[in-house]
Amino acid sequence: MSDRDPVAELGPFSDSDADATPWPTALRELHQARLFWLSTVRPDGRPHVTPLLAVWTGGALYFATGDQERKARNLHGNHHCVMTTGTNVLDGLDLTIEGRAELVRDPTERSTTADAYEGKYGDLLTSPDGTWYGLGDTIRSGKVQLYRIDPEVGFAFGKGKAYSQTRYRFQRWPSEQR
Repeated sequence: MSDRDPVAELGPFSDSDADATPWPTALRELHQARLFWLSTVRPDGRPHVTPLLAVWTGGALYFATGDQERKARNLHGNHHCVMTTGTNVLDGLDLTIEGRAELVRDPTERSTTADAYEGKYGDLLTSPDGTWYGLGDTIRSGKVQLYRIDPEVGFAFGKGKAYSQTRYRFQRWPSEQR
């Protein structure tokens, strides 16, 4: 999927003077966000939420995990998930992207995504003193699971002077099917 603008609709819980958050604004936040929260569902139906690093590239969100981590085990049985990012204050923009997490096996896609991780997180991944040093190479080599979330629906929650709830509906075009 490309970064084609999804359909944006202002939600009914928005202030009367609020405007829908334009997709380019939400997209900029997705590119710049440093921390995300992934919500998955355990086999018994209970939710599981965990913080992680993620990148938006090529019209999708990507994250990496070990194959025995709870999120990976949850996604093995139920691919539906929600990725969230934003602020913990009552000003700014919070975003959620809902979709299906699909395991990425294609070496080219893995390499492109590793490059995006290194470009975004820099020394944290590329410096020997970095917290996640070597993650890019681990993604490229396939020693860690890489997931792609193709967005189905998203929400932007604008906070501050005017509160807004924007819903984004993503369209999949036949030529963009993976």
